[in-house]
Amino acid sequence: MVIRSISHLKYKLLLGSLLIAASAISFLLAKFHTLISGSDTYSFLIFNLVLAWIPLGAALAAYAARRNRITFYLVMPFCTLIWLVFFPNAPYLLTDFQHLATKNPNSPLWFDVIILIWFAWTGLLLGISSLYLMQEIVTKTFNRKIGWFFAIGVTILSSVGVYLGRFLRWNSWDILQDPLPIAKDVYGIVRHPISNIETYGFTILFTLLFLFIYLTIRLFGAVRRPANQ
Repeated sequence: MVIRSISHLKYKLLLGSLLIAASAISFLLAKFHTLISGSDTYSFLIFNLVLAWIPLGAALAAYAARRNRITFYLVMPFCTLIWLVFFPNAPYLLTDFQHLATKNPNSPLWFDVIILIWFAWTGLLLGISSLYLMQEIVTKTFNRKIGWFFAIGVTILSSVGVYLGRFLRWNSWDILQDPLPIAKDVYGIVRHPISNIETYGFTILFTLLFLFIYLTIRLFGAVRRPANQ
C-alpha cells in the first residue's frame, strides 16, 4: 500500500513537472514569435494560459483540503466556485486556432501552427487534470455514477462558457463582477433555440470533443493500471 502511494505521488509530481515545462515552452515560443515578427500578436496566448492555470490551482486546493472534514467544508465551496468560473479558460485555448486567419508576414505559417498547438495542448491538459481532481473528490464524497454526471455536466457548462468567451466576448471575472448581462444572454439563447442554432451546434460539438479526449486519456490510465488496483 505504501509502495502504491509512493508510485502515485511520483506520477503526480511528474505530471506537474510536465505541465510546468509545457507552459514554459509555450511562453518562450510566444516571446520568440514576438522577436522574429516584430509584433506581439500572440501575447494574448500567455494571458489565456495563465487563466487556464487558475482552475487547476483551485482543484489542487480542494483536493488537498479533502483530508480534513472541517477544512474541506470551509474551503470546498470557494474552490468549487473559482474552479467552475475559470474552468472554461483551459479548453478555450483550443479555439485560438482561428487566429491563423490573421497571418503575420514576418513569421512562417508552420511556426504559428506549432505555437498554437503548444498552447492548445497545454491548456487542454490543464483542464483535463483539474477536471480529474474535481471528479475524484465528487466520486469519493458520493459515488462513481455521480462523479461521472458531474464531469459530463461541467463539460457541457464549460462548452457554453467557451462560446460566451469566444463569440460574445465575456470573461470569467464578468460572472463574478456583474453576472446579470451574461444571464440575459444565456436566457436569450435558451428562449430562442432556432435563431441560436449555431450556439447549440458549437456547444454540442465542443462538448463531444472534450469528453472524447477526456475519456480517452482516462481509459489509457485504466489500461496501464494493474487489474488488482
